[in-house]
Amino acid sequence: MSDLTAHDLTDLIRAIDRAITAARDELNALDSALGDGDHGTALSIAFADAADKVGQLETPTPSAVLQVTSQSLLNRMGGASGALYGSLFLRAAVAVKDRPALTHDDLKAMWQAALAGIVQRGKAQVGDKTMIDALHPAVQAFSDAASLPDSFAQAARAAQEGAESTSVMVARHGRARFTGERAIGHVDAGARSVAVMFAAMNSYWQEGHPDEA
Repeated sequence: MSDLTAHDLTDLIRAIDRAITAARDELNALDSALGDGDHGTALSIAFADAADKVGQLETPTPSAVLQVTSQSLLNRMGGASGALYGSLFLRAAVAVKDRPALTHDDLKAMWQAALAGIVQRGKAQVGDKTMIDALHPAVQAFSDAASLPDSFAQAARAAQEGAESTSVMVARHGRARFTGERAIGHVDAGARSVAVMFAAMNSYWQEGHPDEA
C-alpha cells in the first residue's frame, strides 16, 4: 500500500480547492440561513490561496504542505471559521512533523490530533450543529478502517451522514445558537464543507490509486 507523499498532499489540497469552489454557492446558501452567507466564498478564497502556495514549496514535506494550508486558512478566511480550519491543518502538521511520507497509521494519528485541536479550540461537541458533527464521525471512520482506500471512502461517507444529521438539530454553539428552533431544517454550512472536503480527498485517492481500491 502506498504511503501518502508530500506530492499526494499537495494534490489533495488542490482537489479540495476545486471541490470547495464548485460547492461555493451551496455553502453560501446554507450559511445565509444561520450566519453571514459567506462561508463558501471565504473558504474557497482560502483554499485557492493554499493550493497556489503549496505548489510553490521548494522542498515540500507533508508537514510543510499542511502548515502552508493552515496559514492560508487563518490569513485569508479570517473569523471564527478561519481559526478553526486553520487549527485543523496546523494540528495535523504538528502531528506528522519530520515524516517524509505518511503511513496509514500516521494519517489516523494526524486526523485524531486535528480533531482534538478543533474541539479544544472551538469547545463544540457532537450534537451542537457545527463542523464537529461531520468531522468527528469522519475521523472515527477513518481510524476504524483497515486500509487506506477504505479509510478515505468510509470517512467521506461518515462526514456526509454527519452533515445531513445537522438538519434536525438546534444550534447550541457559535452565532447560530441565537436562531433557536429556526435552525431546524437547515444543514450546518461548516459541517457540509467538511463533508465536501472529505469527499474530495476520497475521490482523489480512489481515482489516483485504482489498483489499491
